[in-house]
Amino acid sequence: MTDQFHLGHDLTIGRLGFGAMRLCQSHPGGPARDAESGRAVLRRAAELGVNHLDTAGFYRAQDGSVTANALIREALAPYPDDLVIATKVGPVFGPGGPRQATAAELRPQVEADLESLGLDRLDLVYLRIGKTDPPRGESLAERFEVLAALREEGLIRHLGLSNVDTGHLAEARTIAPVAAVQNHFHIANRAETAVLDACEQAGIAFVPFFPMGGGRTGLDDPALVKVAERHGATARQIALAWLLALSPAILAIPGTGTVAHLEENLAARSIRLTGEDLADLA
Repeated sequence: MTDQFHLGHDLTIGRLGFGAMRLCQSHPGGPARDAESGRAVLRRAAELGVNHLDTAGFYRAQDGSVTANALIREALAPYPDDLVIATKVGPVFGPGGPRQATAAELRPQVEADLESLGLDRLDLVYLRIGKTDPPRGESLAERFEVLAALREEGLIRHLGLSNVDTGHLAEARTIAPVAAVQNHFHIANRAETAVLDACEQAGIAFVPFFPMGGGRTGLDDPALVKVAERHGATARQIALAWLLALSPAILAIPGTGTVAHLEENLAARSIRLTGEDLADLA
């Protein structure tokens, strides 16, 4: 198993990265986390060799007092040369609840991310569509064309898709190269295996969001517990190690707001699951 992935064939990153969503609040609608704690997590991640951060302009505390992009800039700028920062655009949050951005609203979202992160070019921008499940049958062409144009302008290096099915992926690839797909996927939710397979065949990164269930799924499956005990590890660590063992195209981005959980997650890099382990988890 290789520990690195060549994103877009020109950016080499570790396959276990960091998702920034939980830096601002422990759960949606919860109280804001302490900003200095978030900066400490980011600095420790960098110390431990993490060079793939996943963020979004809408990752923020409900009261707006803490934002993931600001924490990243404050903690890590000037950025290390090998750091890859991925962000996503598409959702719009307002008094009426979340909605999808129109094509015309995407450029301002990209520009806002550039400004808040202090960058001239974003390494990877995902177009996020739908809500909890991929909106099957919905065209993304008009919106993806906007991002493709921004890539041609040099504001974006690589393009990605989030919450999509294989039809969306095929449609987008007729417009511009796709470097990564970010979908809901973990050991207890394997519904997007067809998308993973398509990504692996095409050399596209597959980046599960909620790689350990996102609090929606317990990690108390007997087989998972059995394998964890065999390795002297936690169920969380085995869930991450399983993702990395499943496909060389998978990049995991577990998130946390504490240094202790960060270090626990990153220790999964050293776990090598055996054939017996994988059979138990199948």
